[in-house]
Formats: sequence, structure tokens, C-alpha cells
Amino acid sequence: MTARSTGARSLTLRGMGPVQLGQGPVARATHLALAGLLVALAVVGCSGGSANPTAANPTAANPTAANPTAANPTAAEPSPGYGTFSPTGSMATPRVGYTATLLSDGRVLIAGGYDRPAQLASAELYDPKTGTFSPTGSMTTARDNHTATLLSDGRVFIAGGDSGQGFLASAELYDPKTGKFSPTGSMTTARDNHTATLLSDGRVLIAGGADPSSYLASAELYDPATGKFSPTGSMATPRVGYTATLLSDGRVLIPGAETLASAELYDPKTGTFSPTGSMAVARYSHTATRLSDGRILIVGGVDRDHQAYFASAELYDPATGKFSPTGSMAEARVVPTTTLLSDGRVLIAGGYDGSSYLASAELYDAKTGIFSPTGSMTAARTGTATLLSDGRVLIAGGYDGSADLASAELYQP
Repeated sequence: MTARSTGARSLTLRGMGPVQLGQGPVARATHLALAGLLVALAVVGCSGGSANPTAANPTAANPTAANPTAANPTAAEPSPGYGTFSPTGSMATPRVGYTATLLSDGRVLIAGGYDRPAQLASAELYDPKTGTFSPTGSMTTARDNHTATLLSDGRVFIAGGDSGQGFLASAELYDPKTGKFSPTGSMTTARDNHTATLLSDGRVLIAGGADPSSYLASAELYDPATGKFSPTGSMATPRVGYTATLLSDGRVLIPGAETLASAELYDPKTGTFSPTGSMAVARYSHTATRLSDGRILIVGGVDRDHQAYFASAELYDPATGKFSPTGSMAEARVVPTTTLLSDGRVLIAGGYDGSSYLASAELYDAKTGIFSPTGSMTAARTGTATLLSDGRVLIAGGYDGSADLASAELYQP
């Protein structure tokens, strides 16, 4: 807590789960002041305890969550041996609130995050050919809950986040050719739990998130050609815990937030945000995945009061600007990982259901609108998921309810 794959936080937090929030005492106090985005869970996690014992009952919050048949009566049973997870090499350091980026050469860059009690500047590379992690250059600044974006030239752009001493406006670039990080221009505003979206013209849209005192509606653009940030139009509403997804036509869909069902569209041609259809429910710390046909799948999340953990899903159609319901998951999930597979299905794995962290996984078939079970992970977690060049999915790190994880595993469709 997409999102603090993967969400997290828990804010959405890059798919990392409720414990992705900044971990320093100042950051924790700040997040608590920000109306609590699953912060109660994050604080418990920071102290090394178990998940919040007063968390909402997932069955009461989502009465169909405990009964897969009731939640999704058309769900199919998994074929024997179909879709399996297996362990792979472990990271050198447990990490939560980090980023995972597929590089042009097929390796995966793992950068930053935190291993209680400190934020990390270190980075690692995962090589699918050997199944091992190896160290690479360190970031110029320790940070977690930042964003990482693969640029058109193969470098990785890293921006914002929490240093443990405060939120960051700074940004840096990782060059796979040299294995080194170097500073680039700074954002106009320090941001944590924001989103970063690579636009069709190569620029990066940075939007929303939180600064030390409030949620943000402002947005800015990073131009890799100049290394500079410039302001662009602002969202109609400050948002944290939402998602930002590039549409096939080059616009960006921004739905949800802590109290919002509304959605907005950013148009790079005009530099403005405009309203579009609203979701059926206000949800945050959900995930969003662009399907092969251009529609956007919205999955899971939680309501503001953490009383309803959602198993439901919705589809956004850019052609009509409307959301419509689709099949429900067998289990409610907050910041699971969601990955578009090579065959067009979507893998949903792990997350948090309001009382426990999950190892289970499901597949969504866009052709039928149905979720079906698949193999379970070797460990319950809220880590990140990366589709590898060979079609497998790397899931690494994260939090299991009691400890930060260094372990990783692979999903074979």
C-alpha cells in the first residue's frame, strides 16, 4: 500500500502494501496527520508486531470474500499444475517501499526502499538468466516510496520519496551502461506517494502525492532531454493512494483516492486535467492495469475507514469514459501485485485482506470477465511484480505481516 505494486503506506504505494509509509518518527507522525492511509497497520509493522488486531473483519467488510463461490460463482477451478510459483535468488537486503524496473537488457533494477529502521540508498540487479541478485551503484540519496520510470533511452528516472528525515524533491538517473546513479533536476515540490507516468513523447508526468503537510493536486513534467521539471495543469482534487495509467491514445487515467470514486484524465496535448466517469465505489490502494484491448482493470483497494476491503473490480473504457463492473476476486485485496501477462490475462497476487497478508493468487481473463485461482506464492507478501522478457513474473521483497523480506520468487504461467 502497485503502489506504502504495487503502491505502498499504506498509501498506494507501488504495490508494496500498508507498510510502505515512511518509517522515521517524523514521517510516521506526518502520515498519521494525513487522515491515516492504513497508517495504523504501518505503525504496527514498524514496531515489528503483527498486523493490527483491530483491523476490520474481512468477512464482515466483504461478506463474500471468505466464500470464493459466492464472491464469483463462475470462477473456474485451477488446472492441476497450472500457473506455479517457485523460489529464486534472494536480495542482499530486505526491502519494503522500493521500486523494481525492467531494464532494456532484461535485468531488473531494485532500488531503495527501507529495511527497518532505515531508508536505503543501495540498489541491486536481478538477472533472470542466472536467477541471482547482484549489487550495483547506490543512489545519491536514501529514499523509499519514490517512483522509478524506464525512459526511452534505457535509463531509469527516480524521483521524490521519503529519506527518513523528510520528503524529497530531488531526482536522479540510473545508467545501466555504467551501473551508476547521478543527480538530475529537482521537482518544484517535495513529494511522497506520488505517481510517475511515461508519456508517449518521452516526458514523465509526476502528479499528486503528499508533502509534509497535505495531499497534493499539483503536477509537473520531467523532460529527459533537458533534465528539468516544469509545472503543468493541476488535478481538480488532491489525491494520494490513487493510480495513474497511460491510455492507448496518450492520455493518463487517474482514478480514486482515499475518499474519492471520481476520476480525471490528463491530456499531454493541452497540459490539462478534465473529469471523466466515476467508479462504483470510492477506493484507494487499489491497482490499475491496462489490458490488451485498451481498457483499464481496477482491482481491490479499501475504503477510507478501512471497514470495507474490496474484492470487487471495475473496467474503464476510454471510448465511453465510463466505468462498469466486472467479475470479483475470490479474496479482498489491498495493494496486491497485478501484472498483465503475455497472453493477455492479469495475474493478481498477494496483498492484504484486512486481517492477514496473502500468499494466494488469481488470474483475470478479460475475454470472460472472470477471476480464477492459480498457484499460491511461497510466501505471503505485498512486494513488487515485474513481467520478465521470457513471460515469467518476478515477485520480490515486501512485507509478510511480521518482517521485511529479501526473498523472491518466479511465477510461471
